[in-house]
Amino acid sequence: MKYEPEKTPRYRKRGMAVLAGLALACSAKAQEHPNILLILTDDLGYGDVAIYNTESKVPTPRMDQLAREGMKFTDAHSPATVCTPTRYSVMTGRMALRTGRHVVFTGAGGPNLIEENRLTLPGMLREQGYRTAKFGKWHIGLSFLDADGEPIHDGSPEGVARIDYSRAIPDAPIHRGFDEFFGTACCPTTDFLYAFIDGDRIPVPPEGMLDRSKYPDNPYTQDFREGVIAPDFDIEEIDIIFLNKSLEFLENHAENHPDKPFFLFHSTQAVHLPSIPAKDWQGVTGLGPHADFITQLDDNIGSLVDKLEELGMAENTLVIVTSDNGPEIAAIVNMRADHGHDGAHPWRGIKRDQWEGGHRVPFIARWPAKIAPGSVTDQMLSLTDIMATAAAMTGYTLPDDAAEDSFDMLPVLLGEDGGEPVRPHKLQQTWSANYSIRVDDWKYIDHQGSGGNDYERREELRPFIIPDTAPEAPGQLYDLASDPGETTNLYFEHPERVGEMRKLLHQLITDDRSAPLRGK
Repeated sequence: MKYEPEKTPRYRKRGMAVLAGLALACSAKAQEHPNILLILTDDLGYGDVAIYNTESKVPTPRMDQLAREGMKFTDAHSPATVCTPTRYSVMTGRMALRTGRHVVFTGAGGPNLIEENRLTLPGMLREQGYRTAKFGKWHIGLSFLDADGEPIHDGSPEGVARIDYSRAIPDAPIHRGFDEFFGTACCPTTDFLYAFIDGDRIPVPPEGMLDRSKYPDNPYTQDFREGVIAPDFDIEEIDIIFLNKSLEFLENHAENHPDKPFFLFHSTQAVHLPSIPAKDWQGVTGLGPHADFITQLDDNIGSLVDKLEELGMAENTLVIVTSDNGPEIAAIVNMRADHGHDGAHPWRGIKRDQWEGGHRVPFIARWPAKIAPGSVTDQMLSLTDIMATAAAMTGYTLPDDAAEDSFDMLPVLLGEDGGEPVRPHKLQQTWSANYSIRVDDWKYIDHQGSGGNDYERREELRPFIIPDTAPEAPGQLYDLASDPGETTNLYFEHPERVGEMRKLLHQLITDDRSAPLRGK
């Protein structure tokens, strides 16, 4: 189904939008830099997008269309295998391992992992004249204050109970580069705190506990935490609320700021569990709630792209669609068993794992003015690279104390890379402080096992165990060119390569950067 704008009362009339689009077109010369719409989905697997998976059972026509109209990356990776460190890295162009903290925040957990004086992606773009906004999930840590004005930094229910909602959050997203923010502190529908943050405050505080009995009870809805919930917090419509905020921002921008570029960071709840799609998408696929949720996400992405077209802003807007890590356990296990759909296809591993399925993600970029339609690239990319790429797009010279793990992918987007690798290597991390490194097609994992999920202890994962061919080895070495499924550990067959890659891995961690120095 297609998301129908008339179902949303906050839409402005089409006539006003058309006039805004004309105004934008007339001021095209005044707008020096392209707009950027970054859509970061949650737990969307490489195999969840049909254009990446010929065996997919879930249709994703709008993402597929974006890929056909732009560029599809086949070797793109979230820098971490879970959300918090990945989101830090997207915002800073820096691996979260360099913070010394390996956390996934809940409740009133904090502080903000992004240091107060660190240059961020939106902060950089704001310096270049952009209007910046983020709608949706934050999940990089915040400092809620108690009645004495002291930061709480406790993600437990007890920490949430101490929040003084009359006090502003001193390290909110609007203090890290965004002009506007509306969203949630952590996972929107899997937390101890179910309430919206507007700017740096929660305007409508929680008034009671989440009533779990109101929602479906199935294998895809077991992620609820027993948290407090605000009266305006609608679990089923979370992504529609975020969508409306982003659509309103675009309309407001076209009408009131047509001479300025924008950076809009749309951060979805979908398709993080619990899979509870909005009412209009429940049952649309016949493949269960998680498939419905993926379809809703796809439709919502289409609504944002349609709005750009309607407002006359699509031509000079870079749209990026990607994910913060691979698919979740319950989604993989049950979708495989019940519907023959594999959200990690064709890779080994899932969310939290060091294997490819834990972090190889869809990455689609469309920019009609610059990117050739139907482009496909096998350039190795990390989501840390968004920051250096945006800097190159806008003529910003990054200092050496910023975006330390970010490589400029603009030549790839423009088809000017000549086929030469942009990245000589790529660092990867799990939430348990385990690391790996890629060099060309060789991948060295500096630990045994997945680095995330315990396949032996979790009964539902045991059917997916692939025995290690070198169980005595302290690490793993794979040649992804000949063994993309990471089935044969070559640790003992190539000791020199293991030594070189281990040395490089630890050097890049010790050096506090993996990108080359920029001389500023």
